Amino acid sequence: MSPTNDSKQPLPKIGVLALMLEAYEPIFPGIIARQTDYVQKVLADLAGTAAFRFDRLALNRADIERMTAEYNREGLDGILILLCSYSQGQYLVRAMQENHLPLALALIQPDETVGDDFEELELTVNQGIHGSQDNANALLRAGIPCAYYAGSRKDGKLAAFIADFGAAAQTVRRMKTMRIGIIGKLAGMGDVVTDDMAFFRKLGPEFIYDSIGSVTRFVEQVSQDAVAERVALEREIFEIDPNMPPERHAYAVRLYLGLKEYVESNGYAGYTAHFEEFGADGRYDQLPLLAASNLLAEGYGYAAEGDASCAAMVASMHTLCGMANFSEMYMMDLKRDAILLCHAGEGNWKTCRKDCKPFLMDRVFNEGGLSNPPTPIFAPDAGRASLISIVHLGGERFHLVCAHGTLPEQPKLKKIDMPYIFFQPDSGAALLAQRWLEAGGTHHETVVYGDYRARIRLFAQLLNLEYVEL
Repeated sequence: MSPTNDSKQPLPKIGVLALMLEAYEPIFPGIIARQTDYVQKVLADLAGTAAFRFDRLALNRADIERMTAEYNREGLDGILILLCSYSQGQYLVRAMQENHLPLALALIQPDETVGDDFEELELTVNQGIHGSQDNANALLRAGIPCAYYAGSRKDGKLAAFIADFGAAAQTVRRMKTMRIGIIGKLAGMGDVVTDDMAFFRKLGPEFIYDSIGSVTRFVEQVSQDAVAERVALEREIFEIDPNMPPERHAYAVRLYLGLKEYVESNGYAGYTAHFEEFGADGRYDQLPLLAASNLLAEGYGYAAEGDASCAAMVASMHTLCGMANFSEMYMMDLKRDAILLCHAGEGNWKTCRKDCKPFLMDRVFNEGGLSNPPTPIFAPDAGRASLISIVHLGGERFHLVCAHGTLPEQPKLKKIDMPYIFFQPDSGAALLAQRWLEAGGTHHETVVYGDYRARIRLFAQLLNLEYVEL
């Protein structure tokens, strides 16, 4: 099934490892049943954040290893560890060395204050803190990534953490099967160059190098009926340039439908194409700017000029945050304390401001030496946003460079015939630009709409990336 921005992602599937020392049962008869009920109540309160898998407490090393293996066999998205009393950290290590699912540990308690009449039983059921410390220490020393939460289970913060962890875990899992198609690369562009095997080992996506001919075959097989149907739909989606020749729009739609079949037939989560490939091939009349924009709007990853790393990040952020885009920093606007982002003409038109339709322009564009490519022109609504870049430092080291900021009310640029975004970074435009350089941030970025700072940080943590927030 192709990705889409129209529907919510399915709830992440999370297995629960609720740990307790079995030796407490003879001392406090009924404590296992009591803590089992407690976990079930916690999960009931978290309904809607994830689909949980929980049957019973894990009381010893054998339980932990068996349950972890079951969760892996079932293909869950992640594992949540809860301490229902003390439990030895050493007993967790072997299970986690065999585990392939993202991990989180939440330090919560049945009671959130110490009662004046507490006895040893009440202290025992609330003593998850030192069991959590033992287990977290064991995971750290074993080099096993884990996300952590400590605090109340009643104020909404735990639910937010679980929702963020579930989305991050789901994204990390999907990246392990992700494939990105590559059609050419701009010669000499250095920051898009990476070690494909290091990227595959560390993040998961596989890069597949294709020829322009593999796309051409799909474009040539698109039927006239399919083109006509899509053109009619786009006349509802877009405000169409009255100067647009109908045959030019139809050709752009043919390119889109061909490229869509190319990614779907190959099971690609996204693709990257260098536009010179289309001009040099000799069989194309225009560049596929509308195709890239439509596929971005449908939830596929995309980046220009052979930047497979950025295309993979766009695809991943669609899953993590529900909506993503591709762009690049074009210039600093020091008067507005903002950075203008735009690219050749590709953009996720579903991020267009809600009070108008994107404008499909019959655009003069000389790159590639081809005819005018129909280009969606739009700007987003005001709100929060983030810019993300994946940076390969060599070996197994990757930076996830991230800047958070605000999208102001977008000024109208009368003669800019590309999708554009004014982004006001929290740190200020000039300081962000300097820090981006210092961090080695690439010139292609993934744009995320909304405030997903915690979720993005968790994503980096689960992949064991070096998170650099500017």
